[in-house]
Amino acid sequence: MAWVAILMGSESDWPVVQGATTVLKQLGVKFEVRVTSAHRTPEATQTYVQDAEQRGCQVFICAAGMAAHLAGAVAAQTVKPVIGIPINSGPLQGFDALLSTVQMPGGIPVATVAVGSAGAKNAGYLAGQMIALANSEVATALQTDRATSRDKVAAQNESVQNSL
Repeated sequence: MAWVAILMGSESDWPVVQGATTVLKQLGVKFEVRVTSAHRTPEATQTYVQDAEQRGCQVFICAAGMAAHLAGAVAAQTVKPVIGIPINSGPLQGFDALLSTVQMPGGIPVATVAVGSAGAKNAGYLAGQMIALANSEVATALQTDRATSRDKVAAQNESVQNSL
C-alpha cells in the first residue's frame, strides 16, 4: 500500500505540519511523521528515506524553516516526489525558507507549496493527488472533498445574498 512520509526539521514545525496530516487522514492516505534534520542528522535523514522507499513510500513531504534544506536533501536521495513546506519562522517569517525550498538545481525538483499552514494543507492535498493516480479510493475522496468545498462556497454566497 502506498503511503506518504512527512519529515520536519524540528518539533517546533509540528503545529504547521499537522495541517498536512489532517488532510491525509480525511483522504484515507497512510502516513508517517518523523523529526529529522538536513544539517543536524543528515545520516539519519538519508537512512530514513532509503528505508521508507523500501517499505513502499510513494511521496515525501518535508517541512523546514529558515535555511530549509530538508526537502532538497531528501530530493537528492530519492526519485519519488518531494513536496516542500516552507515554515513561517525566523526573522523573515518564512521568506528565506520559501527561497531555500524552491531554488533547487535542475534535475532535483521539489514541489513547493505556500509558506506556513496553507502550504501544509496543500501539501497534504498534493500528496493525495499523487497517491490518487494509482488509488481510486483516494481519487474519490478528493472529488468528494472538492464537492464539499464547492457546496460550502455556494452556501456562503446564498447567505450573503439573503442578507442584502
